[in-house]
Amino acid sequence: MTIKDYANDVGRTVEEILKLCVSLNLKYKNEDELLDDEAIITLDNNLPQEEQEDLVEENIYEEDEKAEELAAATTSYNDSETKFTKIKSKKVKDTKSNKKEFLKQKKNMYKNKEKLQSNEADVRDDVVLYKNNMTVLELAEALDIKGVELIKKLMALGIMATVNQSVDYDTAEVLVADYNKELKKEETADISNFEEFEINDRKEDLKERPPIITIMGHVDHGKTTLLDTIRKANVASGEAGGITQAIGAYMVNYKDKKLTFIDTPGHAAFTSMRARGAQITDIVIIIVAADDGVMPQTVEAIDHAKAANVPILVAINKVDKPDANVERTLTGLAEHGLTPESWGGDIIVNEISAKNGTGVDELLENILLVAEMQEYKANPDRYATGTVIESKKDDKAGICATVLIQNGTLRIGDPMVIGNAYAKVRTIKNDLGKGLVSAGPASPVEITGLTEVPDAGDKFMAFESEKEAKKIATERTERAKEASSNLAGVSLEDLFDRIKEGQKEIKVVLKADVNGSAEAVKSALEKIDVEGVKVEVIRSAVGGITESDVVLAGASNAMIIGFNVRGNSKVMDTAKSYGVTIKTYDIIYKVVEDMEKAMKGLLEPEFEEKVIGSLEIRQIFKFSKVGLIAGCKVTNGKVTTGAKARLIRDDIVIYNGEVNTLQKGKDNAKEVTNGMECGITLLNCQDYKEQDIIEIYELVKVEL
Repeated sequence: MTIKDYANDVGRTVEEILKLCVSLNLKYKNEDELLDDEAIITLDNNLPQEEQEDLVEENIYEEDEKAEELAAATTSYNDSETKFTKIKSKKVKDTKSNKKEFLKQKKNMYKNKEKLQSNEADVRDDVVLYKNNMTVLELAEALDIKGVELIKKLMALGIMATVNQSVDYDTAEVLVADYNKELKKEETADISNFEEFEINDRKEDLKERPPIITIMGHVDHGKTTLLDTIRKANVASGEAGGITQAIGAYMVNYKDKKLTFIDTPGHAAFTSMRARGAQITDIVIIIVAADDGVMPQTVEAIDHAKAANVPILVAINKVDKPDANVERTLTGLAEHGLTPESWGGDIIVNEISAKNGTGVDELLENILLVAEMQEYKANPDRYATGTVIESKKDDKAGICATVLIQNGTLRIGDPMVIGNAYAKVRTIKNDLGKGLVSAGPASPVEITGLTEVPDAGDKFMAFESEKEAKKIATERTERAKEASSNLAGVSLEDLFDRIKEGQKEIKVVLKADVNGSAEAVKSALEKIDVEGVKVEVIRSAVGGITESDVVLAGASNAMIIGFNVRGNSKVMDTAKSYGVTIKTYDIIYKVVEDMEKAMKGLLEPEFEEKVIGSLEIRQIFKFSKVGLIAGCKVTNGKVTTGAKARLIRDDIVIYNGEVNTLQKGKDNAKEVTNGMECGITLLNCQDYKEQDIIEIYELVKVEL
């Protein structure tokens, strides 16, 4: 943001801002100079009070004054208690007083920042950490005693030493025991890798937090309508601007309890975030339309929710429609492992009409019930950690990110690392677009002050000092450059090593051409038992391998087995980026044989299929002597006579053999390359259709 942009934002002239810069010893001299985050915060907090009011009025709240004058009651967001409270007033001055209070909180926060707990691992009071080459003086300081006292104890042990001499671990252990304390070797936690950094809070520091809920289901089954109904019921009608959802997440109040809803664009996005280590959801609601019943995307959503290993609730929607069939829907759910409580299972099922609001209260009650049973807690008294939900670049505000705070409290001015980039929080807004000074656990907020656009699923962590945050951001950037990708998948060659390391389950995503094949392969895999290791099929479905299958496998540390099915080039690229292995077969016993050998560590060097070309069938020609000839265009690579080939229709393999003849124009050809048209026949195949894909491949020996 330039000086000029900032002046426009706060409603001041460039000259006024430059004059303020001079008084604050900020070295900015012209309107085109870029302000850094620290300078922006300094200017924000040193503008005269009346100017700050204008800033909040115009840019943070963005309220329509006419609407304020007409409203009989308005609602303001009380950050200190993180709840909605009604303020009865018809006067604009009351709104301004709320803004003054916001500014007062902001100013006081900068003057007297309450110190939050560090995110680094805490050490018990009765534990002393031993560092390499620890001196007598350092050990004395750790014990909170004088160095002379420790030297006397060493002399009693027959050891002559000065305060600057090193003391070995065994000797230090004896000395520490004298003070009824325990000595432990320092294990430096790599906080720069904070995705895997576990913060263990003391029980007394943990406080109840709102549950985080994601709704998933088949397209057009009512997810958006349900979200809108919940939101409308929980936002005061007098709120200026109505129900505009500013960010892809929001918090509502229900019976004095808060609920956080994450609006993700479907199960694929949900699982993609899990694949990147972002486990953000506490509860999943599967929504199913009673008139359609369980549909393919419903099944997929169920599989993804199960893989997340969180409580699942079911909302059967559209029960008010004439063709609604609740029993059929319940049967479909039970067939896919979601047996309702009324049928003796453990799945809470609610019958609702999201459009009319029928049954929505009961659904929210059940969410609270599950939350109470699970006891979701967090520590608000430490620096914030959390996950990016979505991000964007705004012409005025710069880079914005919607984040979910999962632990701790995030405040304006906090230095942080988000993804691999350093940032300093400039503004915080809730889902209503209102400015906050700080936000606590389970709060979805939009923040600015970022230097780079983060990806959905990126983790963030706030720190006490800028120096520490910048150092960690640099380390993460360098580490990201060194690592080609974060591979989550597993190959057959890896299985034996994993088993030796103690892994007891091998996870598989299975796709097949027909139901019978899927069931047969699934049954055969699950019967394999090698030294207590089991194969778990986390998803079994009919159809070609999709990107959603790859994302699920990546998030679940699984491999994909395709039986008589393939994935297109985009799917294969996605699999490569996620590090997911895709193995395809056309014989069941070969699937079982490979898996058993891998589990026993007996896998022989294998041959990997390498696609060397692909063709699309554009036209079918019929000749009395030859039969059918497929008129094709080579869309990638090349095709040669005698090469191995498979015929693919809608991602299903319907033929596997070899190229019989090639014809270019009227002449026979041995090879046809990319972009050229040709006629082709496959050995013993007469089943061609327009838009079929012919895939040309060869077998390459894989060096283990």
